[in-house]
Parts: sequence; structure tokens; C-alpha cells
Amino acid sequence: MKLKDKVAIVTGAGRGIGRAIALAFAKEGAEVVLASRTLSQIEETSEKVRALGGRAMAVRADVSKREDVENLVRSAIKEFGRVDILVNNAGVQGPIGPLVTNDIDNWIQTVHINLIGTFLCCRAVLPGMMERRQGKIINLSGGGATSSRPRFTAYGSSKTAVVRLTEALAEEVKEFNIQVNAISPGAVNTKMLYEVLEAGEAAGEKALAAARRQLETGGTPHEVVATLAVFLASDESDGLTGRLISAVWDDWQRMSERIPEIMSTDMYTLRRIVQAVKLF
Repeated sequence: MKLKDKVAIVTGAGRGIGRAIALAFAKEGAEVVLASRTLSQIEETSEKVRALGGRAMAVRADVSKREDVENLVRSAIKEFGRVDILVNNAGVQGPIGPLVTNDIDNWIQTVHINLIGTFLCCRAVLPGMMERRQGKIINLSGGGATSSRPRFTAYGSSKTAVVRLTEALAEEVKEFNIQVNAISPGAVNTKMLYEVLEAGEAAGEKALAAARRQLETGGTPHEVVATLAVFLASDESDGLTGRLISAVWDDWQRMSERIPEIMSTDMYTLRRIVQAVKLF
């Protein structure tokens, strides 16, 4: 098994992508610590993990609150002794519609959960990982991180910041053999899809049409994203760090043999593309 005897924290593990990742980790032998603001949901995920023969612990936590995050990591270490893997999956879509009409508090809270929550969880697990000189951190990015997504400014801005945080942190902790990467999951059918549909015209014609198509086609399967997370959490991805990997568009299934090549370039990073123009 690819994650045998590893201890993983998965935030937002009560449903959707987070639950799929937690179950995939358990199937690969990991012991999982499940976090969410809704205890009943992560308890249900825990039951599913145990049904697979794995070990799980559910900890209610709001990742935007420092005390909750510190308690989450402290509880994981008390139960399992350490944290080898962190998956920052918890996130919200935030206000939908033109920025000028967005609820200010809701906009700010979106950044607190998506970005500050990721920072707090990374900050809490890093001392232990640095001491043991090993660790894997996986951050979930999303729509708007690599291209503009009007009417979703809070979500897009916070998720773009998560990617840059991933890149910068990866460089900081590289000497400690800690790899930090981000996943772009693609169009997955989650609660956020229905929020777009419910928003109607406020989401804009393009986003609304895309959401309707996604509902019809089924979107990206949760299992695809979970399998990518297993790859990034396992020894197969050793040496790969500071990258944003698309679950849908990137050939990550054959990425292991290309890691030295990838790390010698700007592939899978956020960079400005400069086109040379000859002046006459």
C-alpha cells in the first residue's frame, strides 16, 4: 500500500472531494484525521474508513480559527504520534455576483477560510515535519486561480493566493524534505456547483451555462482527484514540490519519471508569459 503507516489530516473531509481523499488514503493504509465544521459529516466519513479496515478520528474544527487548528493538530499527534500528510481541502465559494454588490463580511470570511485556513494548518504541522525532516502538504486550488473568473472574486483571489503560498512555502521547506503541492480538481460536482445554479443571473451567463453543462455531464469524478492526492502524498512524488497539478489536464499518472525535468523548469507554476515583440 502506498501510504501504509502514514498519518494524514484531511480538512473539509465531511463530504465531496475531502471525503473521497480520506477514503482513498485509508485504502492505501493511512491513518486519517478528519476535520470539518460539521461533526456529524466527519463522523460518517470515519465510519466509512473503519468499514474499510482503517483507523480514523473525527475532530470538529473551523480552519479559519487558530485555536481550532491548533487543537486539531494537537489531537492528531496525541492519537497517532505525528502528522506525515496534510491535505488543505476545506473551502467555501463565498459571495457570487459583481464585486460591488458582494457582502463585505462574506467576502473577507471567504479569504479567512480558503487562504488563512490553509496558512494556519500549514503553520501548525510544519514544526513536527521539519523536526522529522519529511512531510507532504497538499493544497486544493480551484477555478479562477489561473484565469480570471468574474463574479467569483473572493473565491478566485483566495485560491490564487493558495497557489502562490504553495510555491513560496515549497521553497522555504525544501531543505527539510517537505514537499508542498497544489491540486486543481477541475469541474467536480460538489455543493459549490449548486450554489452557482442557485445564484442564477448573479453568476453570469458563462458560469451559469458551464454549471448547467457540468450538472448534465456529471463533472470530474471525485475519485480522479483523490487518486492524484494519493500520488502527491506518496513516495512516488518525492522531489516534486511547488507545483499546481490539474487532475484533469495534466499527465500526472506518468509524472514520477519526469520529476527532475519538471523541477528544472517553470512547468506547472504560476508565471507571467512574456512574448518578445520585434520593434521596427
